Amino acid sequence: MPVQSMTGFARHEDATDGVDFVWELRSVNGKGFDLRFRLPPGFEAIEADSRRLAATQVTRGNIQASLQIRRDDELPAFSVNEAMLGQVLSLSSRLVADGHAAPPSADGIMAIKGIVEIADRALPPESLELRQKGVARGFLAAVEKLTAARETEGRAMAEILAARLDEIEALVGRAEDDPSRSVDAIRERLKSQVSRLLDTDERLDEGRLHQEAAILAARADIREEIDRLGAHVGAARALLDAGGPIGRRLDFLSQEFNRESNTICSKSNSTSLTAIGLELKVVIDQFREQVQNIE
Repeated sequence: MPVQSMTGFARHEDATDGVDFVWELRSVNGKGFDLRFRLPPGFEAIEADSRRLAATQVTRGNIQASLQIRRDDELPAFSVNEAMLGQVLSLSSRLVADGHAAPPSADGIMAIKGIVEIADRALPPESLELRQKGVARGFLAAVEKLTAARETEGRAMAEILAARLDEIEALVGRAEDDPSRSVDAIRERLKSQVSRLLDTDERLDEGRLHQEAAILAARADIREEIDRLGAHVGAARALLDAGGPIGRRLDFLSQEFNRESNTICSKSNSTSLTAIGLELKVVIDQFREQVQNIE
């Protein structure tokens, strides 16, 4: 199953039983699956089945589904509020008789809010059911288009993530090969610092100096962090190859990447290793930022 982005858009136009309709689906990032509908009157019955259908293809993301119906072949029905009209005419007659108003015109009366109401023509149950089924089929087509759009973006994001993993792996290799990690390098650095402190090399105990250097080297050793980072890179690549809804697991791995890079920076005993650790953190942040868009 391909990697999917959580962002996407789909539009599907179709016709069924004498009406044209348009589905528009918009998807953005979300912690879980949230589908909300905007349906015209008379089509509420399709919501439950449509929601279950969408959940079989989408596991994460906030989706807005909007349905528009166009009925060019049907004229709207007009109804007159007889009770309200009678009250208006009665009041108007009294005002005209008293000389307080001119006789009302027909268009003036019709312009009064509530006198004339517009309503859709009632459909036979069998016709409404046919339309609902046709619109539901259209929703399935719209979901398939949305899934295709999310997969297209997901493939592009997977390539970006793979490139970030290559960078992480290269930086881990540089950290592993950094000369400052050797016992001899630590020994020389410690010797130089002690020499400046005592202003002489003659009183240094070479045996003790080597022992202290070994202790510092053990404390600053990043072998475990390097091994764990290598394992995390392998796990992330395996997830990208497998595809499917992998966003949460990639997010967990990005947190582990960040934890190991922080430890490398804290254990660093040289500016070169610190620089590598900081560069690692930048690339890991870029990796995690992209992961937030993955289903």
